[in-house]
Amino acid sequence: MTRTAVVIGAAGQIGRPVVRALAEDGWRVRAASLGGHRDGTWPDEVEAIAMDREDTAALTQALGDGCNVLVDCVAYGEEHAAQLIGLAGRIGSAVVISSAAVYEDERGRSLDTQSEPDGFPELPVPVPEAQPTVSPGGESYASRKAALERELLAAEDRLPCTLLRAGTVHGPFNRRPRELYFVKRALDRRPVRMLAYRGESRFHPVHTANIAELVRLAALKPGSRVLNAGDPQAPTVAEIGSAIDAVMGHRSRTVLLDGPPQAGTVGATPWSVPRPMVLDMSAAERELGYRPATGYEESLPATVEWMVAELDGRDWREAFPLMAETYDPHGDLFGYAAEDAWLAAHGG
Repeated sequence: MTRTAVVIGAAGQIGRPVVRALAEDGWRVRAASLGGHRDGTWPDEVEAIAMDREDTAALTQALGDGCNVLVDCVAYGEEHAAQLIGLAGRIGSAVVISSAAVYEDERGRSLDTQSEPDGFPELPVPVPEAQPTVSPGGESYASRKAALERELLAAEDRLPCTLLRAGTVHGPFNRRPRELYFVKRALDRRPVRMLAYRGESRFHPVHTANIAELVRLAALKPGSRVLNAGDPQAPTVAEIGSAIDAVMGHRSRTVLLDGPPQAGTVGATPWSVPRPMVLDMSAAERELGYRPATGYEESLPATVEWMVAELDGRDWREAFPLMAETYDPHGDLFGYAAEDAWLAAHGG
């Protein structure tokens, strides 16, 4: 009997490899996205459909007579949870993307409090799924993801659901690619990079192919569970910079700064955090038999190639407007003049 899957958010960075992984594993896949776009790597049998995620009637139509598994790459908040639960009669099981941003430490610190003095959480290394999470709510990304998780887990008798707490997602089609920080510096032939916290920050990444493999395995083994989603390595920011330089054939001198960024943003990167966030992947290995599809360094060439092509002839803010909005609100992400002034003042 043919297994059927519906993927919501199929044209996004996570949805593309998820659709491909399921289709190549023998599933008949309906790939739903706002524009109904196809990815060139999908098998011809994949059915691409245009659907507004907020339109429950459209989602009901996309489900048709039902599906064995629904994969939701863009679910967010208790409203989406209620929508999926309301359609439980048409869905055998679900796999939903959550976020490691839900974790908080014993003092109630989380990514929501990181802008406060000493507000970054001090989490176990690695973080197990049993770690406390932020209170569910509607005020922030983390609290809304927590609300999504709470509602779906409470409905386990009606809709078995695997929730994947993803680390910092990377790979082609990322609209906020942290790797751009080093890619642009290499394209600019910047001879030096400055890293806060001595370049030792670790913010666990996860490649979209690894998320897709977790989805594939969870689809084959329905259940109500929460699992971390991370790469086999959690490299330091210094290791990430060196790896990207190697891919791009660039050499730059690294200046390691003790403590936080200096003079505002000198030494700041999208990974620069004062304490590590490293995810425990043992539960996924134990419960699903998970083995990663790729590692961070081995996945970089394809990511960098895609990013360079997106930048070709365009200002980086035009190519990646959400990256600019998230990481460069004050226009100083690539503040070379400030770096040079700091180096001159400190004999660098």
